Amino acid sequence: MKYLLFNKPYGVLCQFTDAEDRSTLKDYISIPNVYAVGRLDIDSEGLLLLTDDGSLNKKIADPKSKQFKTYWAQVEGIPTEEQLAQLRKGVRIKDYLTLPAQASLLGEEIKIWPRPKPIRFRKTVPTSWIELKIQEGKNHQVKKMTAAVGLPCLRLIRVAIGSLELGDLKPGEHKQISRPTL
Repeated sequence: MKYLLFNKPYGVLCQFTDAEDRSTLKDYISIPNVYAVGRLDIDSEGLLLLTDDGSLNKKIADPKSKQFKTYWAQVEGIPTEEQLAQLRKGVRIKDYLTLPAQASLLGEEIKIWPRPKPIRFRKTVPTSWIELKIQEGKNHQVKKMTAAVGLPCLRLIRVAIGSLELGDLKPGEHKQISRPTL
C-alpha cells in the first residue's frame, strides 16, 4: 500500500487528468495508482492524502468516522466572538445545517507561503485568519460557512486530516508515509 502527503498548490486540480489542460496532480506526482482522499477546490491549498488503500479512503471519507479536517481560512474582516460561536453551533447553508465546528481566531504569527495569485485587497477592510475544524466535507463547505456568518473567505488552506499534518511540506512537495492510524 502507498500513502502520500501532498501540499496541493493554488490552481491545481485534485485529479490526474483534465480535458481543459489545467494543472493536475500528474504535474507533481509520478507514483502510479494513487488517488486523492477527498478533494480541495482548485483555488484551495494544502494537505491532500493520496493512497491506493480503498479501505482507508472510505474510512476518512465516511462522515461517521468523525475525522476532523483542519483548515486555516483567511477571511475578510475580524471575526467577533458571536460569529465564532455561530460556527461552533453549526451554520445553516440553504436547507442544510452543518455539524458544529471548532472555530478560533489565529494570531498574526502564522507563517504561510505567498500565493501565486494575490488575494483581493481592500484598504478599508482588514483580513484575519481563523482555524476551523470540521467533520464533514460538503462542497465548498468552509467557504459557505464563513460567508454565512459574514466573513467571506479569501484564502483556504487545509493543514490537517485527523492526526496527519501538513508540517513543513512546501507547495507542490509530497512525501511517502507509512499507513496512518487515524
